Amino acid sequence: MKLSVCVPAFNHEKYIAQMLDGALMQQTDFPFEIVIGDDASTDSTPDIIRQYIARNPGRIRAFLHAENQGPKEPREFAGRNNVLQLLKACEGEYVAMCEGDDYWTDPLKLQKQVDFLDKNPDFAICHHNMLVTYEDGSPEHFFNPQDQKLISTIEDVLEDKWFMATASWVYRNHFLTNDFADWHAKAAAGDWAVMIQLAAQGKIGYLPETMGVYRKHSAGLSNVHSQTNRNFLLNRKEMFENVDQWLDYRYQGTIEKTLIKYEGQLSDLEKIGSSN
Repeated sequence: MKLSVCVPAFNHEKYIAQMLDGALMQQTDFPFEIVIGDDASTDSTPDIIRQYIARNPGRIRAFLHAENQGPKEPREFAGRNNVLQLLKACEGEYVAMCEGDDYWTDPLKLQKQVDFLDKNPDFAICHHNMLVTYEDGSPEHFFNPQDQKLISTIEDVLEDKWFMATASWVYRNHFLTNDFADWHAKAAAGDWAVMIQLAAQGKIGYLPETMGVYRKHSAGLSNVHSQTNRNFLLNRKEMFENVDQWLDYRYQGTIEKTLIKYEGQLSDLEKIGSSN
């Protein structure tokens, strides 16, 4: 299998059809599978997925969990186990990520990214621009700026710059033959943890085209992973400390600056708390 589309879903009944339509419309000269994991949604998401499976035989592998895979606590880790199981279930040479509430708009997206990675074996990841839309009516905008670098490295990731919308990733399937790093299980920022491990394998290429939509809404996990959540900031700091050791301190100077930033944010939160 050339590529797996990895789709974590939970209570996405308003969005999942558009996500699946965006994947199924992809025009490629290679075979690809859609691997979807529903984390025991309490809405009609599983029923919609079943309808798509029936209409597209052989194209979708679905894990429709009867029980939420957890963990329940802490809340910063919500959905973690569903995602990790799903990443391991992807059998393609490449993996394209798209959570159930985002969607793709360019039918050649997968072909363009696979072509890039096929031609550039020293690159581990390819990403592109996305349109960011808001459920509350806030103005939409592009995820990446006009001057986004065409080539990035693990150092950019370790500087704590988040320049890759998750639904824009296509990456070499490192986890097909490798386990997750030991520190991954303790990291609340699941996307970051995956990306750090992938970026350690090669460079990151950017295609300056807008090929999908990233939705921001009240149920999104980014509302929990915020700069005002002390537990999340502490966990993020610990993750970078663990990564520093995992990388044999080769990027210690870069990581030190990131750790100082988190120490400052935690200090600011404590000052706010003591003044209230």
